[in-house]
Amino acid sequence: MEPAPMPSPDESSQYEVFDVSKFGATAAAESDDTIAFKDTWEAACKNQGRTRFYVPEGKYLVGAIDFLGPCRSESTMEVEMRGELVAPASIKEFRFNQWITFHNLNDILVYGGSNLDGQGKVEAWNQTSCARAWKCDKLITSLILANVTNAIVKDISLSNSKGFHMNLRYSHNVTVQNITLSSPWNSPNTDGIHVHSSSNIKIADSNIGVGDDCISISTGSLNVLVSNTHCGPGHGISIGSLGRNKNEEEVRGIKVKNCTINGTDNGVRIKSWPSSPAPSQAGYMTFEDIVMVNVSNPIIIDQEYCPHDSCNTTFASMVKLSNIEFKNVRGTYNTEFGVTLRCSSLAACENITLTDVNLNRINATNLKQRERLSMKGGLHGLAISNSTFN
Repeated sequence: MEPAPMPSPDESSQYEVFDVSKFGATAAAESDDTIAFKDTWEAACKNQGRTRFYVPEGKYLVGAIDFLGPCRSESTMEVEMRGELVAPASIKEFRFNQWITFHNLNDILVYGGSNLDGQGKVEAWNQTSCARAWKCDKLITSLILANVTNAIVKDISLSNSKGFHMNLRYSHNVTVQNITLSSPWNSPNTDGIHVHSSSNIKIADSNIGVGDDCISISTGSLNVLVSNTHCGPGHGISIGSLGRNKNEEEVRGIKVKNCTINGTDNGVRIKSWPSSPAPSQAGYMTFEDIVMVNVSNPIIIDQEYCPHDSCNTTFASMVKLSNIEFKNVRGTYNTEFGVTLRCSSLAACENITLTDVNLNRINATNLKQRERLSMKGGLHGLAISNSTFN
C-alpha cells in the first residue's frame, strides 16, 4: 500500500496541528498513550479553525478511545496517522466491544499510512467460546464509525483484529479507499468491513484477507458500492446475515463490481436465517465483473443460514429477496455447485438474473459435464443467459 503523501508546507500552515506527542504521547510501545490521545482530541475538537489531529511516526500503545463529536472545526477535520497504533493484548482491558471509535462527527478525513494492530492472536482468538460456539463471547472491533456523516477513510491498514476490523454503523456518505485489512484465514469472527444501517457507502481499491466475511452488508444498509477490491482469504462478500431479529430494516441498492475473490469459503453470498421472527426484505442488488479464483460456492443465496447448527429451523426464512443480478461472473470453484439458490419456501425469491456467468469446476472427476446449478425453495422469475457453470 502506497503511503499517503505528506502535506506541503503551505498546506500544513493552513491548519492548526494538534500533535499527540505534544500532549505526552511517547511512542515507546510499552507505555500507555491513551490519555495523551484523548487530551489531544479534546483540544482539537474544540478548535474552531481548520484542524488536524496528528500522530507522528512511531509505535503507540493505545487503549479504547471514543473520538467523540460534534467538533467545532469550520472545515473538514483531518486525522493524519503516521504512527502505528497497537491495542492492549488482553480483552479484559476493554470495557466495551470497541477499540478506536469515531462518533457523532460530520466531515472528517482519516488517512496517513498507519497500521492499527488489534493483537487478536495473543488472547482474543483463543477464547474457549470461539471453538465451541458460532461466535466468540467478546468481539472487539478495531475501528468504528458510528453516526458519522461525510467521511473519507483512506491509505491505512488494520491487522489482527480481536473481532471485526472495521464497522460502519448509522453512518452516511462514507468512502473507504485504499485500505488493507489482514488477519489469518482461521482467525474467528474477524470480518473485514461490516456495514449496518448506513447509506451511500463506497468501498474501493482495497485488499482484504481475514478469517470471516471480507465485507458484510447488514440490515438497514442502502446504496452501497464495493469496487476494485480483492477478497481472500475469508468467507467472501456477503449480504447479511438477515432475518434474525424483529423490525429489521430493508437492504437495497447494493452493487459489487470489478472485484477479485480468491481462495475463499464463499464468493458472493446472500444469507438469511430460518424461522425469522418477522417479515423483512432485501433487493435491487447487482454483482458484476467478478473474478473467482478457486473459491467454494461462488454464487450462493442461502436462506437456511445456520452456523454450527445453532438455530431454530421450525419454519422457513421470512426475508423476501428480489431483483438480484449476477453479471459477468467468471472463474474457478472447488465445490459441487457453481450456483446455489437456496430460497425460502415462505417468501420466494423473485427476479433472479444470471447473465454471462461462466464458472469452471476445478478437478472435475466426471467425464460427462453437467450444469452445476442447485435450486431449492420458492423461486419466481429466474433468467439465465449466455452462462455455463460446469
